[in-house]
Amino acid sequence: MDYKTVYQSGSAEVVEKRSRFIADVFPVSSEEEVLDCLEHVKGQYRDARHHCWACVIGAEGVLERLSDDGEPGGTAGKPILEVIRGQALRDVLIVVTRYFGGTLLGTGGLVRAYTAAAREGLAHSIIITKIHGAKLKIAIEYTELGKLQHFFAERGLASVGIEYTEQVEMEVMVPLKEADGVAAEIIEETNGKSDIRKDGEYWYAQTGTKIKIFGQVVQK
Repeated sequence: MDYKTVYQSGSAEVVEKRSRFIADVFPVSSEEEVLDCLEHVKGQYRDARHHCWACVIGAEGVLERLSDDGEPGGTAGKPILEVIRGQALRDVLIVVTRYFGGTLLGTGGLVRAYTAAAREGLAHSIIITKIHGAKLKIAIEYTELGKLQHFFAERGLASVGIEYTEQVEMEVMVPLKEADGVAAEIIEETNGKSDIRKDGEYWYAQTGTKIKIFGQVVQK
């Protein structure tokens, strides 16, 4: 299952009737990481009264947590969580710190402010799609290299490694569901002059021609 997540943390601030709402966004993969991030934020804004937050952890969104941290029930944590849900994000924590500006906002005003802050925090973060993929190791003759590079370009695939020995040995990440089809196409493109094997399953993301591998998928 592919999923969207935060690759690079972001921070943003919105002001509502002189109250400041500062959103900090973090990639997280466990409740322990959530607690560490919360301690970091509370240490950074020691004089703030409220540090409201929400998180979704797990590729399938199996764990959701939230806190209003002293704000009226349902006015902070839930709006933040709804922003995360609305963008279908996983493995993400958003903490919104509030500095009171002297004017009561009411429940509707708080919901709008916390929602706006969470959205701005995400707008200042880098979001990627993590793909459940297979790493293909390919060995070809030098005469087939041009064909294979052209095939990769047409399919929008990027090599994650290449070695020049007696043959050209390449590694490429492809979505798991497409791995068998891509392997068959490579064999056809090279007229059978290629040796292909699957070398594990990984979470990865692709931006343009760049590939970032995050780790091997643990089989259950």
